Amino acid sequence: MTEHGDARGINLSLHETIDDWANLRAHSVHFASITVTESINWFDSTAARQLTAAFQAGVHAGIRHYARPGAAQEQAKHLVRTGMPLGAFAPGALAPALDVGAAGVDDRFIKSWIKALRHASGTRRVLVYAGYEDWVHRFRPDKWADSEVVLWLVRHNGIPGRPGWFHARLGLHQHGPAPRGGADALVYPFTLADVLL
Repeated sequence: MTEHGDARGINLSLHETIDDWANLRAHSVHFASITVTESINWFDSTAARQLTAAFQAGVHAGIRHYARPGAAQEQAKHLVRTGMPLGAFAPGALAPALDVGAAGVDDRFIKSWIKALRHASGTRRVLVYAGYEDWVHRFRPDKWADSEVVLWLVRHNGIPGRPGWFHARLGLHQHGPAPRGGADALVYPFTLADVLL
């Protein structure tokens, strides 16, 4: 298992793709989060193929859900129904992630979504992905971030693992754009094992 400073990752938003996952893995990319669902019924079949290709290349891939306001429980169940057949809840996969960037998504939504995801999947570990301004001004993770929730901060400051904001559960930092998707690093003292199932 790589230590915190050695593990690099990427994340793909809707419709972003990687043509050669094996090449990416050869260049020390260890984990990837791929957005596969949005709201209560949208699913990106291209992302599902990306997840399979990442697994085959030896990348610890995981699925991400883009949240929309309302129906938190239904949105969590949608991600689980989509991800289970893809192997996204298997040991060694990157933990499932919730992207909370949409306006109207609040702390109550996040707490409800996490609870529903855990119940539907049997998985405890969850990643919550948001921008710097949202973590500073909008969300209060102490209301819902237990020891199995890892915060993922987006701040393109070019300093991997040093986002300029601290929380005890902050484990991932998107520090810049990649040719496709975002470039991510672990935040000390988190290791790759802390973000995998």
